Amino acid sequence: MSISHSDKPVAFHAEDLNDLERADTLASDDFINEKGNSSSINPLVGIDDYLLRQQAGDFAELHGFNEDRELFIQAAFLARDGTTDHLDPSDAEWVQMEKTHKWRQPKSLYYLTVLTAMCAVVQGMDETVVNGASLFFKKEFNITNNWIEGLVIGAPYLCCFAIGCALTGPLNDWLGRRGVIFLSCAIAAAASIWEAFTYSWVQLFLSRFVLGLGIGPKSTTTPVFAAECAPAAIRGSLVMMWQMWTAFGIMLGYIVSVAFTPRDNNSISESVAWRLMLGSTVVAPLIVCAQVYLIPESPRWYIKKGRYTDAYKSLVTLRPTKLQAARDLFYMSKLIDISNLENANHNTLVDLFVVPRNRRALVASQIVMFMQQFCGINVIAFYSSQIFVESGFSTNDGILASLGFGILNFLFALPAVFTIDTFGRRALTLTTFPFLSIFLLFAGFSFWIPDETARIGCIALGIYLFTIAYSPGMGPVPFTYSAEAFPLHVRDIGMTLATMTLWGFNFILSLTWPPLLEKLGPQGAFGYYAGWNMVGFLLVFFFVPETKGLTLEELDGIFSVSSRDFISYEIKHLPYYLRKNVFRQKGMPEKPSLYKF
Repeated sequence: MSISHSDKPVAFHAEDLNDLERADTLASDDFINEKGNSSSINPLVGIDDYLLRQQAGDFAELHGFNEDRELFIQAAFLARDGTTDHLDPSDAEWVQMEKTHKWRQPKSLYYLTVLTAMCAVVQGMDETVVNGASLFFKKEFNITNNWIEGLVIGAPYLCCFAIGCALTGPLNDWLGRRGVIFLSCAIAAAASIWEAFTYSWVQLFLSRFVLGLGIGPKSTTTPVFAAECAPAAIRGSLVMMWQMWTAFGIMLGYIVSVAFTPRDNNSISESVAWRLMLGSTVVAPLIVCAQVYLIPESPRWYIKKGRYTDAYKSLVTLRPTKLQAARDLFYMSKLIDISNLENANHNTLVDLFVVPRNRRALVASQIVMFMQQFCGINVIAFYSSQIFVESGFSTNDGILASLGFGILNFLFALPAVFTIDTFGRRALTLTTFPFLSIFLLFAGFSFWIPDETARIGCIALGIYLFTIAYSPGMGPVPFTYSAEAFPLHVRDIGMTLATMTLWGFNFILSLTWPPLLEKLGPQGAFGYYAGWNMVGFLLVFFFVPETKGLTLEELDGIFSVSSRDFISYEIKHLPYYLRKNVFRQKGMPEKPSLYKF
């Protein structure tokens, strides 16, 4: 199969299934046009009406959809052309609303969003209740060694990196997406109770280490589950709910810390306060366990298992009409069959590195996951109370100031619901990196201000501005991007490696912050992460392509462009970006698209 440079779409026929070069070359002529809109990498384009009708009918009969045979034929023509002339008015109206009213979706899809949100709440609370609790259990357990403090706080993320994420692939294959979510939340609930009844730092370390078994698989699986169930037009918004509601859980963790902070009336002792903080995280995972089996399993997971009937039932509940469910099932099955044929008898781990398309997705996901940690956000999430206390706040005021960080983190994540599928993943990160660097430097250098009132105010302002910049960009993008970047046959292992990177560097950050702060002081420590934000800007600019607006299978075309061509294209058009986005020059012509084959 050759690559065409003409204006005609690439025709895809049955014999092309034997062309293993498609992994790096198959795409339509212009699946992202100059305005950034997707047409598609559609393997059905070019198939004549007779053959397409035959393929759709055979597909329906093969998988036991005889009663819906004519429906699948209609769906196949819709998947090929996108036109609605052959449909009855009701179906045509629903198809048109995919563009005009993209949020008109079935209740089951929104219920899945609620599940994703609750999983994220579990995640956020697990991350931040330790922020306030650490002020008190350090005293009770007489923890004076900075490395031990970092080890206890970072224990869940050590487990995520070393064990939890590695179990995700086998668990997903065995239990499905829903089963992994149920198991991980059950473990998180048990570990929360254990944390509240520990009586040495070693016990606390062990209980928090086990908590990592509830964090790792859940954080890997939930975004993938949402991505595999969501329509392409709103996939980014639904998947980024993970980060938005993680921010809500982070805020909730701070609220719990404030609620259980010891008061002057001695109603709660310091020994009881931190136990209540850590133990309060038992509620949210139990709610998830109660609701997870009330929604359908991922249709793509069913297809991977050869359970097409279940996949169809799942899509029927997740799409407004049976026609749209049939279209999506037929279309994704075609693309998955092509991918499976190309990768038959391949080792998925090896494929992740040796297949150029997969390797580019891996590099991009590793970059965004690494930078979500080394932008410095979890220094604030884990240690903000201590940072505020060291700047001059009292203990109670330090915990209360941390609540301000949590509230801003949640509120400014909300706009990303509307911008991630319009402004785009790449643009959001590139826009926020410079501000993250500037505000970290401002917060760090404010420690040099001699006047206590001014110093406290400027440090708090710097941290709050940093949070505002982080929340709509590096907050929602990494999990969304990583969950969608990989093709199905390597998606579990790709997402596993991405989250291993995230939690591994999360552990490194939490472990090293206390000694880093001691050696470099707050100015140097904040400046260190400010420097990493500028490195992150360059890495994203050169290695992270945009993924908005395409189906999961269509992203093959994005990552089939070589890194050399992508970097060359970005350097060539750097003056264009500066004139348009920095100097706001008007009337500029659209730049030519990279994605023409």
